[in-house]
Amino acid sequence: MGVTTAAAAARLRKPSWRDPRLLVGVLLVLASLAGVIALVGSADRTIQVYAARESIAVGQRVSKDDLAIVKVRLDDVESSYVTLADGLPEGKVAVQRIAKNQLVPQESLGAADSLNRKPVAIAIQESLPSQAVAGSRVDVWVALPDARNGFGTPQLLLPGAEIAQITEGASTLGASKEKVVLVLVTDEHMPKLLGAQANKAKIAVVWNPGGTGT
Repeated sequence: MGVTTAAAAARLRKPSWRDPRLLVGVLLVLASLAGVIALVGSADRTIQVYAARESIAVGQRVSKDDLAIVKVRLDDVESSYVTLADGLPEGKVAVQRIAKNQLVPQESLGAADSLNRKPVAIAIQESLPSQAVAGSRVDVWVALPDARNGFGTPQLLLPGAEIAQITEGASTLGASKEKVVLVLVTDEHMPKLLGAQANKAKIAVVWNPGGTGT
């Protein structure tokens, strides 16, 4: 009877701070709290960056109206993108195409006079494949008028030129609907293309699935 009473009293006695069970319990609670804090801190390492609401063409002036703010986690590549904290540089244009919903890379913005390619409109009657869209590449072929009121052999003028935009042009009765393809042309090739247009040359635009060229 006395032994049983003593054992019960031992169980009901308030544990001492030297009790190993109490120390283990405290350590487990602290470890759990540290894990939760680390998890929350890791999950909250997102930043606000700019993304394009719609596709932005090369040469287009970029303003906040063209952009949305999104939260993303970029870690080591954060400096490569335009963040809300850094702010959007004023008076900049797109020096490379920015697709819809794409984060805005720092290198995609620059001064207008730094553009090394400029959009030139080419009107075509022939159809282009569905893969020929803004951002894809085309070859531009030119056949110059000859002395017999015909045209010479087509020559490849612009290999792998990037499409900036495609729009539907005017149509005439009984004729297929015209398309206007804006292609990006370097200053080096600009005189030849503008000269061909001025001389009423036949200009053909051919989709280039390889995507390489000027």
